[in-house]
Amino acid sequence: MRFRFRLLLLPLLFSVASAHAAPLTLAEAETRLLQSNHAVLAARRALEGATADITTAGQAPNPTLSYSATDYSPRSGVGRGSLGDKRLDQTVLIQQQFERGNRRELRRTGAEALAQAAEADYADTRRQQRLALHQAWFDWLAATEKKRLLSETAELYKRGMVATDLRLRLGDVSRVEAGRLRIEALRAENEARGATADYDKTRNEVAFLIGEADTRQLEPALIWPPLQPADMAGTDLRRDERPDVRAANSRMQASERRRELARSLTTRDITLGAQVERDPATIAGVTYGLTVSVPLFVRYGYEGEKARAESDYYAAQEEGERIRQRVSVEIGRARADLAAATEKLQRIESETLPQAREVGAATEFAYRKGALNLNDLLDARRILRAVELEAVAARADHAKARAAWLAATEWELARQ
Repeated sequence: MRFRFRLLLLPLLFSVASAHAAPLTLAEAETRLLQSNHAVLAARRALEGATADITTAGQAPNPTLSYSATDYSPRSGVGRGSLGDKRLDQTVLIQQQFERGNRRELRRTGAEALAQAAEADYADTRRQQRLALHQAWFDWLAATEKKRLLSETAELYKRGMVATDLRLRLGDVSRVEAGRLRIEALRAENEARGATADYDKTRNEVAFLIGEADTRQLEPALIWPPLQPADMAGTDLRRDERPDVRAANSRMQASERRRELARSLTTRDITLGAQVERDPATIAGVTYGLTVSVPLFVRYGYEGEKARAESDYYAAQEEGERIRQRVSVEIGRARADLAAATEKLQRIESETLPQAREVGAATEFAYRKGALNLNDLLDARRILRAVELEAVAARADHAKARAAWLAATEWELARQ
């Protein structure tokens, strides 16, 4: 009976444990991202396919075996007895094509270059999805902070309404002041509900990126990145190490191999064959032969393939240059955004926010003592709330700018 009772309690215990799950950290979210993100998984499958193409490209043509049997004499028939007694003209032919122009090696090296491009694409996909996770993650943290601040503001107004109702009955405040305070309380409650909706949206975005279906138990660990200047020196010199640039370089190599392969098509392949023929009408009975065949470029000399390969080669060169220029612009933009976001956050946290909190606390105290009117109180509360929300937005902007800078420069992290 006790054992059965404990079994019945297990689902309840598991539900309680899940309800008090530890907050999710950004490092844990990154681990889930690399394991379950759909874009990362698709890039991994593309890499596996490109690796398999190397084996396909490096194979030589298979030989062909053919057999033919023809009736020698329609009048006399094919004869009786075993197969050796049949009056058939039987031929066995085996043929092997020999590729020339180094085409097999060109195909293999081209496939290897595409596999290297797929590997770089896989690394770049991880880099981009990591950046997307960081952007969504810090939006989630900002929504969490905003939800907390606006909920505290709504609760503050709710408690203030209790005291105001009491003072209204005692005649200490007018109905107009009480009405204004009630309006502010309703506005604060609506803003708190909107913040809750924003929180749910950002949580769902993070859950999608990490492949989490159940979002109800997800809670973020409120850890903001440190406010410290980033090392912005020497990053442009390592531009060619970035995964998207490496992928473009590998595709340029592959296009060069395809161009050489198209040019080699005019080098004729040779097909050799060995034949054994059994002819009952001849004295020897069995004859042997050799065959040699080569294509004749009478009507077409692969002009289309060569022109297309030339076009693809120059297109790959232009795409590689475009990507390198884009990377330089991205690094410069990330540098400027991070510098501006760092300066703004430093100014808000060191000057604006402490002063707003000091003024807000002094105003609340003075209002409780009757030294200030309601207008001053409401103005001070609005200012404090606006500054606190601005500080949250500044933290999120700095964190996202820092993530964009790291994604644009510290791309070796994407190889892990």
